[in-house]
Amino acid sequence: MEPREQFAANLRRLRTTADLSQEDLSDLSGLHATEISRLERGVRDPRLSTIVRLARALRVDASALLAELR
Repeated sequence: MEPREQFAANLRRLRTTADLSQEDLSDLSGLHATEISRLERGVRDPRLSTIVRLARALRVDASALLAELR
């Protein structure tokens, strides 16, 4: 799996495990829901600051979003 696809899968899994919609995660992270959708579909590569914002909103270490990237 490509790194972008793995990040997308990790983000989607962590969000759904937290029982959050994309809109909920948008509110918590301060990112636009469209951006979260693009990240989850693997359309965009995230910036480091975006990874940190998402990790904080999901209450996980940033490494959880980067797990299994090769």
